[in-house]
Amino acid sequence: MEEKVLAKASVCLLVKDDHVLLAKKTRKIGAGCWNGYGGGIEEGETPLEGAIRELEEESGIVAHRDYCEEMAVVDFHNTKSDGETFICRVHFFLVKDWEGEPVETDEMIAPTFFHKDKLPLGEMMPADREFLPLILAGKKITVKAKYGPFQKELLGEVEIVEEGGNL
Repeated sequence: MEEKVLAKASVCLLVKDDHVLLAKKTRKIGAGCWNGYGGGIEEGETPLEGAIRELEEESGIVAHRDYCEEMAVVDFHNTKSDGETFICRVHFFLVKDWEGEPVETDEMIAPTFFHKDKLPLGEMMPADREFLPLILAGKKITVKAKYGPFQKELLGEVEIVEEGGNL
């Protein structure tokens, strides 16, 4: 299996009535884990444009940009199996209005709304378990997480700073 290397990515978290839409990833980083919708930011796209495009590609849902709010910037420091390292900066957006109902795609299956206090934490990416509840509680944060090969395990503590603080 080849390790995916991204430098910039975005994730959308659709929220309504204290619930968030997550789906299970079928491949690449986070395969088998519950996750928000997202992926790499293409050349010339803003983080929000990338997030909205990925959401539509992975779920069929069209987000209204006026109802998307950036809540977190997460720097994932990744160590590959050959010892090489790379950083992926991921922008997380809360989406509060959209058109359409989620459908399964090749990359994301079993779309499910979870109550923000009853997330499937044991089936999520290790760092997401630490910071996602904060985002869903309305906190704007900056995060630094260090992962080992294939983003399966954390190497050290996840560092989280609320808006106005410094990492």
